[in-house]
Amino acid sequence: MTQLLKIGMIGLDTSHCELFADLLNNPEHPFHVPGGRLTIAYPGGSDDFELSRSRVGTYTKQLRDNFGVQIAESMERVAEEADAILLTSVDGRVHQEQFARIAPYRKPVFIDKPFAVSTEEARAITETAAKWQVPMFSCSSLRYTEPLVQALKETGGGAIIGADCSGPMPVEPPLPPLFWYGIHTVEALYAIMGKGCVSVSVRMNEDHEVIVGEWRDGRIGTARGNRKGSWAFGGLIHRETAAQFVDLYASPKPSLAGLLEAAMHMFRTGEQPVGTEEMLEIVRFLEAANESRRTGETVFL
Repeated sequence: MTQLLKIGMIGLDTSHCELFADLLNNPEHPFHVPGGRLTIAYPGGSDDFELSRSRVGTYTKQLRDNFGVQIAESMERVAEEADAILLTSVDGRVHQEQFARIAPYRKPVFIDKPFAVSTEEARAITETAAKWQVPMFSCSSLRYTEPLVQALKETGGGAIIGADCSGPMPVEPPLPPLFWYGIHTVEALYAIMGKGCVSVSVRMNEDHEVIVGEWRDGRIGTARGNRKGSWAFGGLIHRETAAQFVDLYASPKPSLAGLLEAAMHMFRTGEQPVGTEEMLEIVRFLEAANESRRTGETVFL
């Protein structure tokens, strides 16, 4: 029998912490992810970010009391004790500094969304990972929603020639606008289209925005967001002779279960499920879209 991996967690300020813990530590969960157990965690938190500061205590208590997770006094202790790490800090601004502190321990790391909040920071993380030879990846769980995974396995209708994705797009200062929730819809778009976007333009108002990306091969993909209260995520996949709408949450399997399965595979094998170039491009796409929001101009990646 394969020995259980000891999983560590850094940043207990998001609902993902409890959900990951339940998927790993509760064998009765209908979508239990086997192979590892969350054993140790460091609370972290950002004092200048209300949605981080206000939640650290709650999730720390839940992990300790409900899942038997040891609470560590430092992220270095987590990196020392664990076989692999979930870096879940909800504040993407701290990911570069946190990763730099744990990379020397050479443990594989999943970084929850957003990977970083600038291309410069994201590139620094990838360079640190290369320096210490640390298997690492980052993405939104929308990449692993079961309906999207199954739709992309289909080949009827020919090659994918475009995509239109939609979802909620609230903003949450102090994070740059689209790095809070825009990342989810953009991640789904990239899961469909792949890398190769060359330019981005945005039309927006208080309640809505549409991000239009043009790919190097001429394909066009869009990410539409709303701030009117709808939390539905969807995607329209355009193929050469057909179009398919995908309700991204039309499955009982949580998207975080699919994401955690991908992370566990990397923890075991060292194989990165999302390429470095694509991770960097998604950050640059969001960065360029934020610039287009400010200027109204098309921004080249």
